[in-house]
Amino acid sequence: MENMPEFTLHRPDTAAEAVKLKSSDSTSRYLAGGTDMIVNVRRGIETPETMIDLTAIADIAAIATDGDGLRIGACAKLADLAVDETIIREYPAVAQAAASVAGPTHRAYGTIGGNLCLDTRCLFYNQSQWWRESNNFCLKHKGDVCHVAPGGKRCFAAFSGDVAPAMMVYEAKIDLEGPNGSRTIPLEDLYRNDGMDHLTLEQDELLVSIRLPKAGPGAVSAYEKSRVRGSIDFPLAGCAVRLTEDDGKIADLRIALTAVSPYPQMVNGLADFIGKALDDDALDAIRELVRKQAKPMRTTTVRPWYRRRVVGALARKLTVRLAD
Repeated sequence: MENMPEFTLHRPDTAAEAVKLKSSDSTSRYLAGGTDMIVNVRRGIETPETMIDLTAIADIAAIATDGDGLRIGACAKLADLAVDETIIREYPAVAQAAASVAGPTHRAYGTIGGNLCLDTRCLFYNQSQWWRESNNFCLKHKGDVCHVAPGGKRCFAAFSGDVAPAMMVYEAKIDLEGPNGSRTIPLEDLYRNDGMDHLTLEQDELLVSIRLPKAGPGAVSAYEKSRVRGSIDFPLAGCAVRLTEDDGKIADLRIALTAVSPYPQMVNGLADFIGKALDDDALDAIRELVRKQAKPMRTTTVRPWYRRRVVGALARKLTVRLAD
């Protein structure tokens, strides 16, 4: 790990001021908890001359009811999401995902906005400056070869945030503020399948809040991930499931995955299970559907075939748990 470079720090007290500061300096970066950003700066992956501290903007840190749903400020701490009574009761997968991020000290500082906007990760990218330089860097940063797939010109670094899939199964929307005004989009639309440029944010745009609509009656959810060290690591594969049953049959089923592609992905084709009983045949079919749609590459120390099997097993396991 390199020494921390010098930079200028601004601390605005409104989102509009933060956006204005960002727009005036192309070298600047937004900073909230900093649990990932500061590591990347010390490794030379990020080289901002200016950082814009968002922690003084009070109105983007609250968790509050909003009509029939919930509004979560982008600077709300992950630790607060994990213990919030409304989230635990109405959106259990979100609470579980927040509680699973890294370690307790990371969750005490890390924010939900940072976790949703987490940079994609790869074995060849998240290394020290000297390690990456000795390997001629990579396609994602300063190099011209993807060491995961040397024959192509595409980056496969994996999105490894925990909370995005848990919010996506609830059809979350996000509020954005930028130089051209404000807009609201589905959380799913924040991402694209590109490890080098996985966020669809417009220039200098800031994520200010997340909106979770009220869950339908009878809906239950859960999140779980596999990781090398249960105390701290990013997921090798993660899965969120939301299930609603009616008289022992599937009324609604939504599954979202993380860490198996450059973006958190919703599983397609689950409508085919509506009206079916959750027997072993259906559960096995759900597992295989998830496996087929997961496309992990060699971005971690664990082989892709294992992560594909794990994420399918997680989907089956969570569906069984929710059905009990």
